[in-house]
Amino acid sequence: MDIFLSVLAILLLLIGLLGVIIPALPGPIISYFGLVSLYFSSHQPFTDRFMLIWLALAVGITALDNIVPILGTQKMGGSKKGVWGSIIGLVFGLMFLGPFGILIGPFIGAVVGELIGGKEFNLALRAGFGSFLGFLTGTILKLVFSVWAGYYIIVNLYFFS
Repeated sequence: MDIFLSVLAILLLLIGLLGVIIPALPGPIISYFGLVSLYFSSHQPFTDRFMLIWLALAVGITALDNIVPILGTQKMGGSKKGVWGSIIGLVFGLMFLGPFGILIGPFIGAVVGELIGGKEFNLALRAGFGSFLGFLTGTILKLVFSVWAGYYIIVNLYFFS
């Protein structure tokens, strides 16, 4: 059973890391479940407190990842059209530009959304920059969490296998 849980932990970690760049996957939550799978192994490397703290972090970061781009767009003068544009831009960017689209898609989408909403180009550009910064912040938070969870998974697999 421990072998199954160990393999599951690694698979969940890898899927969680993919979730850092694929918006449809909640990367931190999936990475957390990698920790959960090791928690139920026979050597149970984590305490209940550790698991509760990591659960709170996973949920919090996942929530922030959805809120921060909106706040970034709004903070820089963007509207709901800019926010929706950044979300649509992210999807199209991923589809047509791959990993590069993750960076440029939300920016272009927010700018286009603001232009459709009647904003001047300079204001639309500013909102696009806010969306980009918000998206980048959320991505970095997810990456740090998933890599950190990966560290705990790998260390515990290496030392307790």
